[in-house]
Amino acid sequence: MPNNICLKVPKKLGEKTISLTHKLEIVNKNLHIKNQQNNLYIPLIRTPNEEELSQLKNITQEIAIIDTEDFTEKRSTPETLTDALKRQLQHNLHSNIPHSFDVIGDIAIIEIPPELTNYKNLIGQVILKTHKNIKSVHAKASAISGIYRIRDLTCIAGENRTKTIYNEYNCQYHIDVARAYFSPRLSQEHHRVATLVNPNEAVADLFAGVGPFAIPICKLCPTAQVYAIDINPDAVELLKINIKTNKVENQIHPLLGDARKLANDKLSGIADRVIMNLPETAIDFIDTACQTLKPSGGIIHFYGFTRKPDTIDDLKTHFTHLIEQQGRKITTFHCIKRVRETAPYEQQIVIDAQIH
Repeated sequence: MPNNICLKVPKKLGEKTISLTHKLEIVNKNLHIKNQQNNLYIPLIRTPNEEELSQLKNITQEIAIIDTEDFTEKRSTPETLTDALKRQLQHNLHSNIPHSFDVIGDIAIIEIPPELTNYKNLIGQVILKTHKNIKSVHAKASAISGIYRIRDLTCIAGENRTKTIYNEYNCQYHIDVARAYFSPRLSQEHHRVATLVNPNEAVADLFAGVGPFAIPICKLCPTAQVYAIDINPDAVELLKINIKTNKVENQIHPLLGDARKLANDKLSGIADRVIMNLPETAIDFIDTACQTLKPSGGIIHFYGFTRKPDTIDDLKTHFTHLIEQQGRKITTFHCIKRVRETAPYEQQIVIDAQIH
């Protein structure tokens, strides 16, 4: 076995030295650091240059570059997107590398920072290489907008398609990421709400999309009835497919149209529970939710955003005021929590409230 260049450093200064070798990108990540007596031996991929050595000696003059041949190799692990891109992009671009992206079925959707626009196809190819389950990579080309809640996407690698099949908590969804809103980041919320539904409840899902709340409710509670509303015709067509796929045809009633109009025409006073997953504008539909609830009351699952300087308490106060304007009263807050951070200084919040 050939000798490996390494740093010999006193153990008490090992943490600082290891941190610096990672920052300088000279540590050999394929070999285990060796701990022997009072010293650590840190394997390197190359000999440090003069400037790097000067930085290392600022930590301690006791540091030494030596050769040794008895390092243990680490078990190979799949290379991450970040590590793969660091090998291929200039050092000054490393801080712009995206660390996460959404995966829906076999499609990845990523936000490319402006600084990396010229490298978007490279990023797409690296995602395909480092994530074998992904067949198509799309870059976000606009914000989510419009009444249909969709965004423009640009294919940057792999198959140029937007349709896929996604599995979540034993439910299967046919999804078109370009034509109907869907977020895998709400997976736990879909399941959480479904577990709260009681036998024989009538549920109104005011902004149902392709069915991520409606379908698990019916699979977990076979006697529930769900009125699933969406204004996007593509979403409702996918919802109908998903209803058949998951064998809940006798429980879900898909309705195409504006939630407010449908509440007036068909759904007034029918629901024990109302789901309001339209965080940007759900606050404008509190009257609709109250009208849809039975006169005796029920539960509203409300999703909204808070943006600094506003707080969760501010949203709670506003929500309460709008409920009271409808002649209703909140008797209990079952849950008020942050669901996820959606942008710097912006959070998605859920409020579960018992309404009378």
